[in-house]
Amino acid sequence: MQAPDDLDQPIGARALSKLKWRCRRGLLENDLFIARFFERHEESLTVRQAQALETLMDLSDNDLLDLLLARKEPEPAWAGAGVIELLQLMRTDGARSLSS
Repeated sequence: MQAPDDLDQPIGARALSKLKWRCRRGLLENDLFIARFFERHEESLTVRQAQALETLMDLSDNDLLDLLLARKEPEPAWAGAGVIELLQLMRTDGARSLSS
């Protein structure tokens, strides 16, 4: 387990590369949300955010899309504060792209 201070450190280049590969999805809509997120936050992505993204990537494509489109909210049993914060950020980024 990492110290809380370590979670706010930037993710390393190798870990980022692995994470981007892990984030490839079967639904184009999910890929678009994820690509927009990386475009805006890749340079400042923290270990905490990377862990939250890993948690979201464990979901099925349809469940992930429902969360990204706010059709449903994450279940407290698996979604900690980091996942909820990341999801809100991804939703905001997606909404900005839709309105541009």
